[in-house]
Amino acid sequence: MKRFWKVAALVEDERGFGVTLDGRELKTPARAALWVPGAALGAAILGEWADCGDDIDPRAMPLTGLANAAVDHVTPRPEIFADELARYAEADLLCYRADHLPKLVEAQAAAWNPLLEWARCRFEVEFVVATGIIHVPQPPATVARLAAEVATATPFELAALSPIVTIGGSLVTALALFDEAIDLDTAWQAVTVDDRWQIDHWGADNEAVAALANRHQDFAAAARFLALLS
Repeated sequence: MKRFWKVAALVEDERGFGVTLDGRELKTPARAALWVPGAALGAAILGEWADCGDDIDPRAMPLTGLANAAVDHVTPRPEIFADELARYAEADLLCYRADHLPKLVEAQAAAWNPLLEWARCRFEVEFVVATGIIHVPQPPATVARLAAEVATATPFELAALSPIVTIGGSLVTALALFDEAIDLDTAWQAVTVDDRWQIDHWGADNEAVAALANRHQDFAAAARFLALLS
């Protein structure tokens, strides 16, 4: 798609903040008006459109994409998205550890134990930590408490949390990032312990490295979107 506008501008009214292209409201793929709940996020989305070259590359506009998702997909049914994310409480990455490979065991413990301890204190819950990949049920009270926390998120927050949770496989890490208990780098390092160990141990595979870089790009964009909402 070619660039079809000359001037992009940020506007504000009772709906929030939006972007206009040559005076026309920016629309979502479902043709809804794209309005976001904050000047910082609005300005960042404006930047994506103002800095666009002659060709529109959706991958270069991740904040716009997340805002589109919030308006078109999450807002009409936020409870469905919240329920899908809450299910990760039943099988959080941080609760499944290697049972051999001492360096990997040590790396997992160093990255994951502090996050689980934070969640224990923050939400007054307990976790079952297991070795291997066989599913181990978490306490029902833990699952219910984390689900209740996810349910408090707004549609825009859910749109940002969704890729953070699904890319990382850890609801606990996503909630710690949401709560500003950790920063982006700490979150990414935590959810990629196994990936980085594989690369260090078996060597870098170009395809795997590229896939990890793409995941990081999407993870970081979602984290930035979430931060801009606060």
